Amino acid sequence: MRWGAESNRMAIESLSDRATNHLCPTVRMGEPKVRGLLSQDVRRSARSSNAVNTKAIAAKQGEQMSESTSNSEMVYRTLGSTGERVSAIGLGGWHIGLKYVDEQLGIRIVRSAIDRGITFMDNSWDYNGGTSEIRMGKALRDGYRDKVFLMTKIDGRSKKEATRQLDESLQRLQVDCIDLVQHHEILRFEDPHRVFDPEGANAALIEAREAGKLRYIGFTGHKDPQIHLHMLEVAASYGFKFDAAQLPLNVMDAHYRSFGKLVVPELVKQDIGILGMKSMANGILLRSNTVTPIECLHYALNLPTSVVVTGIDSMEILDQAFEAVRTFQPMNDEQVRSLLAKTAEAASRGEFEPFKTSSIFDSTAQNLDWLGEEPQRIQQLMPT
Repeated sequence: MRWGAESNRMAIESLSDRATNHLCPTVRMGEPKVRGLLSQDVRRSARSSNAVNTKAIAAKQGEQMSESTSNSEMVYRTLGSTGERVSAIGLGGWHIGLKYVDEQLGIRIVRSAIDRGITFMDNSWDYNGGTSEIRMGKALRDGYRDKVFLMTKIDGRSKKEATRQLDESLQRLQVDCIDLVQHHEILRFEDPHRVFDPEGANAALIEAREAGKLRYIGFTGHKDPQIHLHMLEVAASYGFKFDAAQLPLNVMDAHYRSFGKLVVPELVKQDIGILGMKSMANGILLRSNTVTPIECLHYALNLPTSVVVTGIDSMEILDQAFEAVRTFQPMNDEQVRSLLAKTAEAASRGEFEPFKTSSIFDSTAQNLDWLGEEPQRIQQLMPT
């Protein structure tokens, strides 16, 4: 979805009545900053096995849930090594900008979620041609910005394009600083190399962090766990450690090209905040008629996730998210096996995870100009 004339008009109108600038808040929801919640024995347990649902991790997740309950309807977990306390459920930004969700409803969803205790806000520069960020920016006026941990994503692989997109996101969101900015859709094996090129996007984000425009840096992807692992390897070769990583974690993933089995243990090992997404894959998983929405959310919450980002396009779906938190209890190995047995056959070929097996979720593949140009020294390697 391109940033067209209508979206530009919306952005200009939004900025014309822009509220007071907001810096990144340091205190939210009265939650304490508790560092290193995952103990060393849990990290060792994750390293010793490719199975994510170890008893130690499940027990630690149970401790997180029981120890983190506040006066709200939400529970809170720690975002990796950052020490930031964030809600176990995150509000997905894509849905609030969809055409069938009018602006008034989108803003109401965001503010109602915050009022009830959701503090983690997800978004992206490319969601709905900018509409999602614009609506969230409006929703975060009137003091709501100070109550949330705000995240967005950028698609640019070049330093120039990443800088442009980040500045645009800051304007749309009506803030001076974003808590977490993530490299979006790391789908190709060349993406990590482009991001970490001296003229690449990560250089832009580091400069922005030094300038106070953002606090933490992460990355997302949904195609293949090996690409996530490659991103971590390339980052390490440059002496860089991500603060967060976002990846599909659901009841189908465990059976097919599993991010949960391959990537999550490495994230736990490095104490990188784990942001689960696509717990229902925009409802596609539910078409298998094997599991319920609550079971999908419970499974993702049972993993060592800091946040489970879920799409919310109505007040009823917002209620569903809170019901999942209210009814969640850490699952033991037998319960996990029983739940996964329901999805084993349906999940075997990736049919209900089309973000892995098709291009329909790949917005950057459909809009290559969002990535920006390769550095001139790379382009010159191919004669014209």
